[in-house]
Amino acid sequence: MSLNLRNILLIRTDRIGDVMLSLPMLPLIKQQFPAASITVMVQSYTRELLDGHSCVDDILLYEAPTGAASFLRAARVLRARGFDAVILPYPRFRLALLAFAAGIPMRIGTGYRWYSFLFTTKIYEHRKDGKKHELEYNLSLLSVLGIDASAHVPHFELPSTVPADEKVTAFLASHGIGSTDGFIVLHPGSGGSARDWSAENFAALGERIRTRMNMPVVVTGGANERDLVHRVALGMTSAPAECAGLLSLTELAALLRRARVFVSNSTGPLHIAAAAGTPVVGFYPPIVQCSPVRWGPWTAKKKIFQPDRAACPLCKGGPCRSDVCMNQISVDAVEEGISELLLGGGVQ
Repeated sequence: MSLNLRNILLIRTDRIGDVMLSLPMLPLIKQQFPAASITVMVQSYTRELLDGHSCVDDILLYEAPTGAASFLRAARVLRARGFDAVILPYPRFRLALLAFAAGIPMRIGTGYRWYSFLFTTKIYEHRKDGKKHELEYNLSLLSVLGIDASAHVPHFELPSTVPADEKVTAFLASHGIGSTDGFIVLHPGSGGSARDWSAENFAALGERIRTRMNMPVVVTGGANERDLVHRVALGMTSAPAECAGLLSLTELAALLRRARVFVSNSTGPLHIAAAAGTPVVGFYPPIVQCSPVRWGPWTAKKKIFQPDRAACPLCKGGPCRSDVCMNQISVDAVEEGISELLLGGGVQ
C-alpha cells in the first residue's frame, strides 16, 4: 500500500486509560509517515498526556457539541485544518459524523456499528468480546495504513518536566518520604469504570505495608475521590500521605515513576504506572467487557486479581451485579503479590 498522507488526525476523546492505550499508535504513524503532521483530539483533562510528545505536532481540545450550530462550527474547524485522514479508536456516532461533516477524505474506524457507513476504511472487530487487549485493537486500525504493528514493541512516551519532579519531591518530603525512600502507592478509586476493591481492604493492606514491610504508603485519587482517599487513611493507624486531586497528570506520572509498587482498581492511573515501568497490582471484576484480557496493564511486571463470579453469593455465576464479588480478593493474597513484585517477580 502506498499512501501519501500529510495531515493526520487521531481522535481519542474518552478517558485517561483509553488515551494511554492509544499512545503507542503515535510513533508507528510517525515512522510510516515521517513528513506528516499528526494532530490528536482529546478532552482537556487528558491533554497533559500528549503535551510535549515527540510525535505530536498539535493538540485539539474536544467539547461535545450542544446543538446543531456548535456541531457545524466544530466541523468547520476540522475542515479548515485540511486533514487527509482521521483515525477513530473511540468510534462514537457523534465523532464519526463530525469527521464525515468535516469532509476528511480517509476516515478509519470499526465496521460493525450501525453508523460504520460514515467511515471510508473499516476494521471488522468486535471490541465488546474482549478477545484481545485494547492496545491491540487500537494498533489493528493502523493496518489499513500499511503498518504492521506486530513487528514493533509498543512504546509509551509519558510527559516529564523538571517542575513536576520538584513538586513530587516536595510533596513526599512533606510526609517524611526522602528521595531515596521506597514507597507504595494505593489507588482505591476507579472513576466508575470498574467494580472496586473496598476502601476497607485498601486500608488493611496499607496497614500491613506500613507494619510488616516497613514502607511508607501514598494514597492517590482524583479531586472527586478525596472522601474515599480519606476513608482509606482513617482505616490505618499510621497515617499515609493523602494525595487526592493534588497532582496534575504529569506530576502523577512523576510520582508513579518513583513508587516501588502501584496497587489499584482498573482505572487510568494503572496504565500510567505500567507505562512508567513501575510494578503494578490490578483488581478486575468478572465482566468480559472489563476483563484484564482487554484492559490489563501492558507490562510483565504485574499481579492481576480477579474474583470468581460463580463463587459470589450475590451473582451466583450470573452477571456481575455489585462490588460484592471483589471481596473474594483477600488482603493476604495481595500482600503476597506485592512481596513477589518487590523481589522482582511478576506474571505475563
